[in-house]
Amino acid sequence: MIKALIVDDEPKSRSVLAHYIEMYVEEIREVKQAESVDNALEILKTYRPNIVFLDVEMPGKNGFDFLRSLKEPAFEVIFTTAYNQYAVQAIRFSALDYLLKPVDPDELRAAVDRFLKKQNLHQNPVLFDNLVRNIAHKRASEFRLAVPFQDGVSFFTLDQIVRLQGEGNYTNIFIKSRKPVLASKTLKHYEEMLTEFGFIRTHKSHLVNPKFIAKLMADHDLVELLDGSRIEISRRKKEEVLLQLPLGNQPLDK
Repeated sequence: MIKALIVDDEPKSRSVLAHYIEMYVEEIREVKQAESVDNALEILKTYRPNIVFLDVEMPGKNGFDFLRSLKEPAFEVIFTTAYNQYAVQAIRFSALDYLLKPVDPDELRAAVDRFLKKQNLHQNPVLFDNLVRNIAHKRASEFRLAVPFQDGVSFFTLDQIVRLQGEGNYTNIFIKSRKPVLASKTLKHYEEMLTEFGFIRTHKSHLVNPKFIAKLMADHDLVELLDGSRIEISRRKKEEVLLQLPLGNQPLDK
């Protein structure tokens, strides 16, 4: 039996989410509600939920304050938030899940399905710590990207990521001065997060950090990176890539 806790200061939001859970998520058999962080912490003294649906923005203590109050949580957190770009970025960079308000029943169902597929809930404390760290920074470009894998989780700043290469439902993340990491997310997943920070999709299989581009090859079909690797530029991407490349990184290879 899966148990849930809804933490939200808005009574209507709590009741709507509880209704959707009852209607569309049969796996969740028990739901409790908390109107504040302090109320939630009191409930957790005697109640052991598997999932906490946590509102990000609440008066007084917010959702991130709730995370700071936890010592060794053994539950999944699915954030609920009206669109807040900075908060959503911080959550996604920390490999955590969220639902946008007003909550859509299909998205709720999908979020619970993702929870059911997870096997490594012991990773949650370090993911929560990374989220608290990320949200403390003033700029999203300073976030650390959490990359969970079967035996643990790694964290990288954007300046450490040289490039990403898609391999079906997985992505190889190439890191400066260390071995690549194989992540169980698609390249599209990372593209959606990283393109706004300047990363360039040169090909259906490649996403490149322009800071590591050494030069553009003469035929414009390849870029050479500072580590000597050469990455393909697809024909349909060529014009777009040329527009995105920093001017200082466009010398031709004669």
